[in-house]
Amino acid sequence: MAQTFATDQITDSLQNGLQQMHLNLSAQVVSAMVNFLAELERWNKAYNLTAVRDPQEMVSRHVLDSLTALPYVNGERVLDVGTGAGLPGIPLALALPERQFTLLDANGKKQRFVTHTSGVLKLANVTAVHERVENYVSSAPFDTVVCRALTSLKDFASGSGQLVSPTGQLIAMKGKHPQDEIDALPDSWQVIDVLPQQVPQLIGERHIVILQARKLDL
Repeated sequence: MAQTFATDQITDSLQNGLQQMHLNLSAQVVSAMVNFLAELERWNKAYNLTAVRDPQEMVSRHVLDSLTALPYVNGERVLDVGTGAGLPGIPLALALPERQFTLLDANGKKQRFVTHTSGVLKLANVTAVHERVENYVSSAPFDTVVCRALTSLKDFASGSGQLVSPTGQLIAMKGKHPQDEIDALPDSWQVIDVLPQQVPQLIGERHIVILQARKLDL
């Protein structure tokens, strides 16, 4: 049976999750996040943007999970590599309206959704770019580059490392503690921290890995 989008229930679920995560977001931002999920659920029926079909499950697996990166986003310019349906970029951009977000993905239908939804939500701080990361050229480096369960740490660093400023950082959102991936990192990158995360209403391990380019000894 098809799921229906119950706005009040979704709002309550999101507010409860935010409270458990000790995130104090305005009612306006919460409403915008619910509207984002409503658009995602609607487009998902036609374009299969995500395997998650249940709107209630989208709260935890998409929005709350995305927001675990919120405390670690530094600087003014943020790049979301492989954003897909705007995750984690759109929830982060809603929570951080003073930062500028570029949401990058090579999938045309997903980028059309990101462009459409950014317009619906009036997200002036979001730019959607339809491009592969290895072909993307930015006019200026980014302070934070984030990637959610897209690729290995080694591939993330090699593919996106040239887009981050020398003092910036890569944020990799992972499931289980990725020790094998950490061990495979090239010497030019160092792990700043590995932070376990608790996502309300979600079973399973979550970790955030923060990487920074290693300063070369002259």
